[in-house]
Amino acid sequence: MLYAVIMAGGSGTRFWPLSREARPKQLLDLTGERTMIQQTLDRLGGLIADDRVLVVTNRALVPAVREQLPQLAPGAVLGEPCRRDTAPCIGLSAAFALAQDPDAVLVVMPSDHVIQPEHAFRDAIKHAGRIVSEGENRIVTFGIRPRYAAEIYGYIERDAKAANDQATLNTYRVKSFHEKPNAVRAAEFLATDRFYWNSGIFVWRADTIWNAIARFEPAMAKHLGAIRDAIGKPDFPAVFEREFQAMNGRSIDFAVMERFDGEIFVVEAPFDWDDVGNWPALSRLVGEDDRGNTIVGKHLGIETQGCIVRSDDDHLIVTVGLDDCIVVHTPDATLVARKSHEEQIRKVVASLRERGWDEHV
Repeated sequence: MLYAVIMAGGSGTRFWPLSREARPKQLLDLTGERTMIQQTLDRLGGLIADDRVLVVTNRALVPAVREQLPQLAPGAVLGEPCRRDTAPCIGLSAAFALAQDPDAVLVVMPSDHVIQPEHAFRDAIKHAGRIVSEGENRIVTFGIRPRYAAEIYGYIERDAKAANDQATLNTYRVKSFHEKPNAVRAAEFLATDRFYWNSGIFVWRADTIWNAIARFEPAMAKHLGAIRDAIGKPDFPAVFEREFQAMNGRSIDFAVMERFDGEIFVVEAPFDWDDVGNWPALSRLVGEDDRGNTIVGKHLGIETQGCIVRSDDDHLIVTVGLDDCIVVHTPDATLVARKSHEEQIRKVVASLRERGWDEHV
């Protein structure tokens, strides 16, 4: 049976000042519609029942997540006491799924992606679920056909086409995973037509990923095992706190994917995908006017082009003679940056902490 795991612990620092520690990107409605985490649950569209959904997030965000996803039971939102990257998060989710169903098949997905159309996403998940269920020790991931030579994504190199491929979806065996490349390497990947962007979405049996973590990360597995043994017992909160903090953080890519010796398949995503990693992503989601501006909110632009402008409520932003800039207004902070300096936005939070301006973090 399918179970969904929504990873919602990110901080979204590239979306400062809208994204804050107490309300990060996944809890925001960047496009003026539903929040990103709400959209993540929405796109399941009844494929996976609400009582088979687990959200793993930062402990401080649990109340906000519960408020945004009231259809989930309180116990379905699990708050990590500290950040330990994706491998401990995924191991934890496998433990909870196995406690409920020893044959559970997990769909693991981040909470801050935009995917359309939703029916194509569900069809792809069902297809991946069949692949996982028809064999042992199998993992399925989803590859995004690259649109350009991106340096910000990991890549998946495909191998031979899978023998059990359903004609409607291109499915391949995975040859190798590659970390984020430099510009030259990314261009080489793009030219071969054998590489996909790594979407970070996975389908696997809960026992497959549990056993893989136990094999490749035995120290991590020991702590996860103690947590699993405590599920449903009175001392679970204390055990969870102690054992989770004792783990070393590691990504699932390093911990398992690059070392896994079972069968790994990549499905060429039949849906449009955007990881909404920075402010320029807003242009792809909302679109641009005839001057190349992306506007969310109240704005008057005079000789303004190629800008991204976002304002809350009825606060008016006026730009005059501005080219290729990002302007974001919130009640207590305003960002003005060149698009070419977008990468520097992630450093803002650290700089604010250094100055002791934690109220703006």
